[in-house]
Order: sequence, then structure tokens, then C-alpha cells
Amino acid sequence: MKSFSRLVYPYVVWAAIFIVVPMLLIVLYAFTKEGNGVLTLQFTFDNFARFFSDSIFPNVLWRSLKLAIITTVICILIGYPAAYFMSKLHVNKRTMMVLLITLPMWINMLVRTYAWRGILLDVPVSGEIKVYIGMVYNFLPFMILQIYTSLLKMDPSLIAAANDLGANKFETFRRVVLPLSIPGVISGITLVFLPAVSSFFIPKLLGGGDFVLVGNLIENYFVSTGDWNFGSAISLIMAMIILISMFVTKKLDYESAEVGD
Repeated sequence: MKSFSRLVYPYVVWAAIFIVVPMLLIVLYAFTKEGNGVLTLQFTFDNFARFFSDSIFPNVLWRSLKLAIITTVICILIGYPAAYFMSKLHVNKRTMMVLLITLPMWINMLVRTYAWRGILLDVPVSGEIKVYIGMVYNFLPFMILQIYTSLLKMDPSLIAAANDLGANKFETFRRVVLPLSIPGVISGITLVFLPAVSSFFIPKLLGGGDFVLVGNLIENYFVSTGDWNFGSAISLIMAMIILISMFVTKKLDYESAEVGD
């Protein structure tokens, strides 16, 4: 068994090179001034002060959070009924429905977003609406599949017991099905909210450049402006928000699991 543990070493090295080191560099850039040399580092909080002192940047952050929250809510409102409908189908039809939902995900997200750009090009709606359409389209399958998996794991005897006790369909859903499917909903929220809040190419392609989010700011300061220090500070702020969101959803998932038990 000990000899097999050595197989983990390449993955540890890979994670250190491509995950840990870049994160450390982002932290270093975020807390230092522009133009520093390796031996003349000057640490500062000016990058974070610049972000919060200018009202434009917090407004962009709030717009990103608002977009991610609304996208997540829409995905729940559409995804839950779809997942519930799928769970009631015959096993062969369920397999076909899962295939139809996952089939677009086989294509790169950037290609799918370019396709929607062509579809919505002459549609007389605002750039914000187009961004919402692209967001929901790209992230909805994650919500549906998580809720669908949670519904399939549900013990049918619990529903039968609720019916035997005189509960109608609505009461059975409210008291049995919905509480037991909450872990799937929380997992779906995690898989939708986190990529939505940091997305940059969907707003860039569908928003026409008028709908700027935090992801677009980070891309701009790294690629166009070349201000890696400020871009790293924004990235670090977003990373903290994502970590807090993951902590909250994990806590909610743990509490819902305790209620289910």
C-alpha cells in the first residue's frame, strides 16, 4: 500500500506548479507596488484602497454578484421542474433526457457563446438581457443534473408512506420531496454561482462591451493595461468572495444533510 502512495507525487507536483505557485504570485503582486524588482519589493495596501475608494469598481463588483445571483435563481426556477419531470420518466426516457441536456456541454463553452452571439445579433433586446440568456444557457445543465441526481437518490418508500398517511401530492412534495432534494439544489447553486460571478467572456461577447463585470476588469488589467498588481488585487478580492460563498453553501449543505438524517 505504501508503494502505491508514491503515485500521488506527480499530482502533488502538478498542483504545486499550476495551482499553488500562481496563487502565491497573485498574492505577491496584490500586496506590492508596480515596477518592483525581485530584491526591491515594496509592500503596500494601495491596490485594495484604490479598488474601494473609486465607486466604479465596487459597482462593477455588485453588478457581478447581482448577475450571478439572478442567474442562479433563474436556473433554480427552470432547473427544478425540469429535473423533477425527468425523475418521473421511465428509465430509458430518463437516459435520453440526460443525454439531450449534456449533449451541448460536449461543445466548448466559448463556441456555444459565439453561436448565441449570432442568434441574438439582430434581436432588439439590451446587452444585459443577452448576457443573462448566455449565462442561463451555459450553466443551467449543472443545476438540472445536480437536482435530478438528488431526486433519484430519494427512497420511494418515503413518498409511499406519505401517501399512506393521507398526504396529497402537494403536501408530499412540500414535506418529503423538497426537503430531501435541498442538497442537490445547494450543489447546483455552487456549480452555477461560482463560475457565473467570475465569468468574463460571456459578458464580453454578448454584452457588446457595454456590460462590464469583475472578470472583464481582471482580464483588462492583466492583458490590455498591464497593471498586474491591481489586477491581482481584484483577483484576490474575488477569490475571497468565492471562498466565502463556498463556505456558506457547504454549511447549508451540512445542515440540510443533518435535517435529512
